[in-house]
Amino acid sequence: MNIQLKNENFILHASGAVFWEKQKTVIISDVHLGKVTHFRKHGIAVPQNAISENFRRITAVLDYFLPEKIIFLGDLFHSIKNTEWNLFEEWLSNHKQETYLITGNHDIIDEIHYKKIGVIVTEILEIDRFFFTHHPTEKENLFNFSGHIHPGIVLRGLGLQTLKLRCFFCRPNQIILPAFGEFTGKYFLKPSFEDTIYAIAGNEVIQINKE
Repeated sequence: MNIQLKNENFILHASGAVFWEKQKTVIISDVHLGKVTHFRKHGIAVPQNAISENFRRITAVLDYFLPEKIIFLGDLFHSIKNTEWNLFEEWLSNHKQETYLITGNHDIIDEIHYKKIGVIVTEILEIDRFFFTHHPTEKENLFNFSGHIHPGIVLRGLGLQTLKLRCFFCRPNQIILPAFGEFTGKYFLKPSFEDTIYAIAGNEVIQINKE
């Protein structure tokens, strides 16, 4: 789905990523690499193929948009380095985009490890009239891209049935991206009249009627 923010075109992708057309940039939040391995290490039954699924989905997004830059909006890794770090390093070596990590609360891996593989690490990034953070943040005259919350929306039918979907949660000067990673959960927000919700339903992104 195409949307206009500050008179620039952005594409909301069903994976949970956003593509900024002018800057040829893919924006992704809350991948939580290493979480599957962490769960399995502690005896939680998570399918082994869930590890490769995160990398497959990111690659599919890059192949689709062919960006020049990637911005990860924090919580790229769930915790300390584990075997998934080696997979990430190998994956990154096969992709030549300029890569940024906006540090999140889960990003405890020392910055030096990212620098060695060419990832630029920062707490905040400003480009034109936009700024990128992990936690939702307000800044005068700038539009904020963030993650952290893992936004979701509950849709209720006439027969009292419910449908819980990931969503892009858009406020007048801010958009909160859904979690990109597998097994990350959702936090169900209640939009106000001025908010706009773009729900992810299968392979589509749909705007939710405010009525």
